Amino acid sequence: MSTERRDKNPGPTKMRRLTNVAVLVPILLVLAGAGGVWHWWQSRQDKLPEGLQFGNGRIESDQVDIAAKSAGRVREVLAREGDLVSAGQMLARIDTTELQAQRAKNTADVTSEEASMLSAKATVAQRQAELLLKEENLRRVLGLVGIGAASKQNRDEARSERDAARAILEAAEKTVTAREQSIVAAKAAVDQIDAQIADAVLVAPVRGRVLYRLANPGEVVSAGGKVLTIVNLSEIYMEIYLPSEQVMRVPIGSQARIQLDGADFAIPAKVSFVSPEAQFTPKQVETRSERDKLMFRVKLRIPPSLIERHIEQVKTGARGVGYVRLDPNPPDWPDFLQKRIEGDPLDAGD
Repeated sequence: MSTERRDKNPGPTKMRRLTNVAVLVPILLVLAGAGGVWHWWQSRQDKLPEGLQFGNGRIESDQVDIAAKSAGRVREVLAREGDLVSAGQMLARIDTTELQAQRAKNTADVTSEEASMLSAKATVAQRQAELLLKEENLRRVLGLVGIGAASKQNRDEARSERDAARAILEAAEKTVTAREQSIVAAKAAVDQIDAQIADAVLVAPVRGRVLYRLANPGEVVSAGGKVLTIVNLSEIYMEIYLPSEQVMRVPIGSQARIQLDGADFAIPAKVSFVSPEAQFTPKQVETRSERDKLMFRVKLRIPPSLIERHIEQVKTGARGVGYVRLDPNPPDWPDFLQKRIEGDPLDAGD
């Protein structure tokens, strides 16, 4: 009877053993799975022909900030996060009530200056007539002096009046010139306000997707204040890091391949840039042992035509592996890098 009780009621030591086994089994299974994945990855890389190199990276793009040139209140924002926008599309508008009032004032100043110029021109015409009269009077006096009918004093007075009329005419002409310059300045002020009103309409400079919406209608932004941030979809690329002995063999413009995590196809790309300066690779890209080495940044650019074909599927931040050729006459790409999305070209065309 006592033996049966011991079998049905195991002691504390046996219970602890069973618990330890239950904990260790899942851990061993996870470790075994991770080891299998690692060996699979290593065997896959071992299949790369000599002359090909790879590096980890993620899909990136240039970001463009849509900002207000002058301080003002946001009147409306026409785009939301995630929207696909075209170059030249209006995205937001800053309130221009004060600018419109200033423009009206400047336009009135232009009208006033133009009226003043007309008055100055009329004065010039009057002074020209007076000068002609004084010159004609001087000629008559000179004729009378010649026959002794007028004194030299009369001659000097007529000459003085002629010279004074000439000086008054020159001053009137300068007044007209000054009025003309005032009109130019007043019109320039109107043009400046018009430019500020035009700048109050914020448009997309490139085709892209709205990444962040940073301001809402009614908010006041400072000069240079950001309203939206968009991703430039014409510049999609992956950056990988290679050691110096490999990067020096990478030709600019050579074909490359990008394979995203979880994808069974490769994306054609081109090497568009190789950094002239070495750096430590970022923590989020490489392993610790590789970060201990100085590496060179290599940019793999995806052709815009391919991006346009799959514009709705393009997303930055996706991680994967980039493959590059190290020699001018490298071997063919392995089979797993020859797979494409249906209809896509084998190589990057632009």
